[in-house]
Amino acid sequence: MSIQEQVIQIIAEQAVLDPSDVTPESTLESLGIDSLGLVESIFAIEETFDISVPFNANNPAEGDFDISTVASIVSGIERLIAEQA
Repeated sequence: MSIQEQVIQIIAEQAVLDPSDVTPESTLESLGIDSLGLVESIFAIEETFDISVPFNANNPAEGDFDISTVASIVSGIERLIAEQA
């Protein structure tokens, strides 16, 4: 399973949606994911990929991790995995 497929699965679970309803262009807001759902998604992503996401739940815009779309989250995860390798 690709990183993108795994991220879509995690986000779909948080949004209580079918993974087919989640596209790379989807925003978390459009999927109905609130700040708590976002934090839970980040935790699930960290656990799944064994990475530490530089994310400040109190100020999401402040971090170095782009959460604007599913695709941006995927590329951020790919970057973190590459940096850890």
